[in-house]
Amino acid sequence: MSVSTWRQPVPAEAGPERAAVLDVVADLIDGLGDRRSRVAIDGYTAAGKTSLGHELAHRLARRGRRVLRASLDDFKRPWRDRHLYDRASGEGYYRNAFDAEAARRLLLEPAAPGGDGVVALCSIDPITQVDHSSVTTPMPGNGLLIVDGMFAFRPEIDHHWDLRIWIQIDPELSVRRGTQRDAAMVGSEAAAEALARDRYLVAEGIYLAEVDPLAFVEVVIDNTDFAKPRLIRPAES
Repeated sequence: MSVSTWRQPVPAEAGPERAAVLDVVADLIDGLGDRRSRVAIDGYTAAGKTSLGHELAHRLARRGRRVLRASLDDFKRPWRDRHLYDRASGEGYYRNAFDAEAARRLLLEPAAPGGDGVVALCSIDPITQVDHSSVTTPMPGNGLLIVDGMFAFRPEIDHHWDLRIWIQIDPELSVRRGTQRDAAMVGSEAAAEALARDRYLVAEGIYLAEVDPLAFVEVVIDNTDFAKPRLIRPAES
């Protein structure tokens, strides 16, 4: 796990219907082979990306795989530099908040099959703003890296993934879940809804229009009902 303080808890053990979907996706990841592999989980804010990443990591670890977990939220530009660019508006958040170069250099390139395996799971802590880029974790030759985060399939980093997972929910459900999740952190439900609707949702709209990740990701999961997700791609047999 990353040293970042921006953490969400591991979900409770999945019920049978969720477990069935998790097993299928874990099989797909395991099937990438006995080598280093990098898996990305993307989707609207509050879609359930981090929870799914935790669940898959624990499932694969129980199979004997060495699994590293990271979040793209830990690879953003430091707030001290925000006077240099806009990262508060929806478009600014999409264009400027994330540090793709740091994600490549510290995380994705070392975790490649031909990389050196010396992986930093966090660049800048999004809460404390502490630089953790020198804190590294060894990744064995058959290790798995599971990364969650918005905009994971943007062109700057998309070619680094060995498997791409998109978590599908309705945009308005994303706003409702994001409001509930972030209200305590930002001080009120109104502020949390504004954050979800005016920053994250606008940024996602730009991303979907420019990148269209649903056109090429290998796995799509409808996570509208957390207990009963539906595997859309690959199609359930």
